[in-house]
Amino acid sequence: MNLDKLGWNSYFENSFKQYTDGQLVPGRIVSEHKGMYRVQCAEGSFLATISGIMQFQAKNREDFPAVGDWVATNHQLGGGKAIISAILPRKSKFSRKKAGFTTEEQIIASNVDTVFLVNAVNADFNLRRLERYLILAWESGASPVILLSKADLCPNIAHYTHQAESIAAGVPVIAISADKKIGLEQLTPYLGEGKTVALLGSSGVGKSTLANVLYGEELLHVDAIREEDDKGRHTTTHRELIVLKEGGIIIDTPGMRELQLWDGEEGIHTSFSDIEDLALNCKFNDCRHETEPCCQVQAAIQAGTLDKNRFKSYCKLQKELKYLVKREKQKQNAKAKVTVKAPAAKSGMRRKGR
Repeated sequence: MNLDKLGWNSYFENSFKQYTDGQLVPGRIVSEHKGMYRVQCAEGSFLATISGIMQFQAKNREDFPAVGDWVATNHQLGGGKAIISAILPRKSKFSRKKAGFTTEEQIIASNVDTVFLVNAVNADFNLRRLERYLILAWESGASPVILLSKADLCPNIAHYTHQAESIAAGVPVIAISADKKIGLEQLTPYLGEGKTVALLGSSGVGKSTLANVLYGEELLHVDAIREEDDKGRHTTTHRELIVLKEGGIIIDTPGMRELQLWDGEEGIHTSFSDIEDLALNCKFNDCRHETEPCCQVQAAIQAGTLDKNRFKSYCKLQKELKYLVKREKQKQNAKAKVTVKAPAAKSGMRRKGR
């Protein structure tokens, strides 16, 4: 395969120069399955594992490959197998906090140019969840685009479009129907050769259906949503990179209902710039935006120009991020305190009692 179709460019070429020893070649991670990776190289597709040295030196999740990564690999082993020796520096990285109580990063996709935030316009539509996706999308380094899917089934698509635009100033909002092929022509600018798009959203919003339509045939299994509550069923069980026939690359991802922040400070500033601009004009620098006089945030809420629920969401996300930072500092401090000390040598010999 031509590496340019996989997204290879001068950025990765310069990063790979240190590995041009004749044995290592560049490849891109297409999928991951329990510590095994499918790598696409110019010479073909290989099942790969990471090298022993790389395994030994890895300290965090970001030290392991993720779908979308470019890696230096040796596939001269025979049998369609390869060894991954290094990960090339990432241009972008969409991460969330791993589900559960542990403070650990989970990389959803890397080296993505555009993130399609897919939201079905039905009972499962949720602005607060969309705000979280926007924060992590901005934090990743990729550009977000909101897709309102299943538009053919919605009698009032303008209502949902207005709601999405109200929390995402400047972000394109596109109503589509993959089944009816409505609005898909507006996605063309994001799907040129070598451009990578990640599909993110809850289960059942139509990510896999969209990927199949854009590819031109059914590559990914699709289930229908539950009619009684419009909730989606889990269809995609792992992340997978797909090269489109007409150019462009798509990374399909499993549905995510639990989306906890991971390093989202800049993303919050971008996503909630309207609230933070109001706060700059408050009378007091330490205004908590509660009962203080001349609070511009509360004034906007009273005037109806700022949604009260949006402000509550902003406060909740700020607290969540502060807690995450605190937990991460505690984790790092605990690691720093763990030292292995050899027992002090005892001087002299103990006499035997008579």
